[in-house]
Amino acid sequence: MCGRFVSTTGPVDLARLFDASTALSDTGFVPSWNIAPTRDVLTVLERLDRDSGEIARQVRALRWGLVPSWAKDPSGGARMINARVETVHEKPSFRRAFAARRCIIPGDGYYEWRQAPGGPAGKPYKQPYYLAAADGSLLGMAGLYEFWKDRTRPDDDPLAWLTTCTIITTEATDAAGRVHDRMPLTITAANRDAWLDPDHTDPDSLRALLHTPSGTELTVTAVSTDVNSVRNDGVSLLTKVEDPLPA
Repeated sequence: MCGRFVSTTGPVDLARLFDASTALSDTGFVPSWNIAPTRDVLTVLERLDRDSGEIARQVRALRWGLVPSWAKDPSGGARMINARVETVHEKPSFRRAFAARRCIIPGDGYYEWRQAPGGPAGKPYKQPYYLAAADGSLLGMAGLYEFWKDRTRPDDDPLAWLTTCTIITTEATDAAGRVHDRMPLTITAANRDAWLDPDHTDPDSLRALLHTPSGTELTVTAVSTDVNSVRNDGVSLLTKVEDPLPA
């Protein structure tokens, strides 16, 4: 799975990197080295632009943890941070979004944990690892997004609508497989247009875009257990520590 990740690239730079025509302002953007579920995350998606009447690629902030449109309340979103590629096209929680509401969630890298035999006082603990592209490039993680309406609020209430997202995962390969059996599925630059196109709705051809990760080589680095707490943030979380587990 992917339960924490790093995002330090602002919306204006993301718009340039992903050829988006519209973006949020960088004003108010705060980079994070410890993004947790239910936080707002920057995403790249394509929606109808009300001013031009045309489909436009946009950078938007969405809440991480998908809430299906039919959900009675948004409380289940914290459990819907990932969608398995093997079943994403058929699961009731994801299939509508898979057909029409796909996005890319850029990240510098992500964290996974592995059980270690002994920490302080000899007790077993979970050792965190940071996984990132070896060449330093952003990971364009495949995602879905969905709209949820709070029916207790009037339509014109800005708090009536909640837009949420999830990250699609696949079986881990190579270095990532040493730490965890799942990993985020990334979209290649060549498949970016097809994946984001809301008019592209054929499930078979969409699934063909998700057959393998993008091929980016990953580095795996043991890091401090400080990342275990969502209250901790900052670049120091990426400081390498001695790996207690064999490669």
